[in-house]
Amino acid sequence: MHVRSRPIALAVMLCALAAAVASLAGCGEAANSGQPAQGAGQAGEGAEEASEKQEEASEAAKNRELLSLLEAKKREEAAEAAASRTERLAAAKAKKRERTAEKEAKKREAAAVAKAKREEEESKAAAKRQTETAEKRQAEVKKQQAERTARQRSTTTTTTSATPSAGEAGR
Repeated sequence: MHVRSRPIALAVMLCALAAAVASLAGCGEAANSGQPAQGAGQAGEGAEEASEKQEEASEAAKNRELLSLLEAKKREEAAEAAASRTERLAAAKAKKRERTAEKEAKKREAAAVAKAKREEEESKAAAKRQTETAEKRQAEVKKQQAERTARQRSTTTTTTSATPSAGEAGR
């Protein structure tokens, strides 16, 4: 038997037992009343009443069983609805977390790209400054060499023109 059908079967058995006890109690009362047995007509009516009571008890048992089944079905439907609602909420939360994670990943990726670009630009600027500094040094060195060469020429021309040449000294 299934778990759901056990309580129903048990309820049916209890109802049948109660009906049997009720019919036996009716028979016992007639036997214990101490009155002489009534005629066959009264016995037929008593059996008919007992039959009606048994039918009513049986019908009441069936009604209780149906009510129990309806209540069980309602509880099951309510549980399924609650589970479905919980599942939908969980799916919505998961979707929201996924979207948030995607947005965060995009932000981190954009930040990484921007950082790489900024570092590249800084690297290019530093290389350009180094190149400019090296060119300035070379230009300064060339300028100093040109000045030294110019001074040496002027000193050589001055010293050569200030000292008399050997031909001039004998004159």
